[in-house]
Amino acid sequence: MGRLSVILIAVLLGIGLSSLMVVNEGERAIVARFGEILKDNVDGKQVTRVYGPGLHVKVPVIDKVKLLDARIQTLDGAADRFVTSEKKDLMVDSYVKWRILDFEKYYLSTNGGIKSNAESLLQRKINNDLRTEFGRRTIKEIVSGKRDELQNDALENASESAKDLGIEVVDVRVKQINLPANVSNSIYQRMRAERQAVAKEHRAQGKEQSEIIRATIDANVTVKIAEAERKALTIRGEGDALAAKIYSDAYSKDAEFFSFVRSLDAYRASFSGKSDIMVLEPDSEFFKYMKSTSPKK
Repeated sequence: MGRLSVILIAVLLGIGLSSLMVVNEGERAIVARFGEILKDNVDGKQVTRVYGPGLHVKVPVIDKVKLLDARIQTLDGAADRFVTSEKKDLMVDSYVKWRILDFEKYYLSTNGGIKSNAESLLQRKINNDLRTEFGRRTIKEIVSGKRDELQNDALENASESAKDLGIEVVDVRVKQINLPANVSNSIYQRMRAERQAVAKEHRAQGKEQSEIIRATIDANVTVKIAEAERKALTIRGEGDALAAKIYSDAYSKDAEFFSFVRSLDAYRASFSGKSDIMVLEPDSEFFKYMKSTSPKK
């Protein structure tokens, strides 16, 4: 009897615990009984019974509880390709803020409230709406300040189309707009070629200017050197003329003394080396003043 009582108490306790369900903050719960979602009659209308946060009672085994996240969700998918009104391709990276609006419709449309199914369906609808908005605009309109208008239109359209999923679209934002990789590469290559052509032209112009400057400087240097040489020759000629005049004046004042001084200079230059040898005739004019013993007046 004691063992039977323990078993009975355990069974009752298990049934009691299985009849309770806990809904956390930020979650909502709906209950399906025999495959049908429980509803309440409100003002003559059948409204899905949605359980808020807290502790609730359910029928054990029979009731199937589905917990759904009621918070705002972020759908940030991969960048997709869109075509503008000019038939130009763009790679657009966007994200969506959404939350569950109709829990029953969300549960049924997503095959039991599976979030990945909901995001896949929602992404498809958002892309279709964005594709429509991009197809109505040119690249210039998209990137020159009308992005807010595009996002607002996409949000309005997405909010309407997402109602079929029981979802409320809170916000739609375009994060980044790029050209496709092959188009970007061709544009970069063209820009690089244009820049290289401009750089080559600048280098040629610079080389031309450098040659002109170098030639001008060389011409100026040649002219200045020639002018300096001319002045040097003029000064040297004037100096030689002045020296000759001084010599002439000195010689005319005392020719004998001048001749004597010039002879001394010649002797000093001739006898400066100890090993110097001179071969002269004894009566050479060179020894004129060396032979004379008396001064001449």
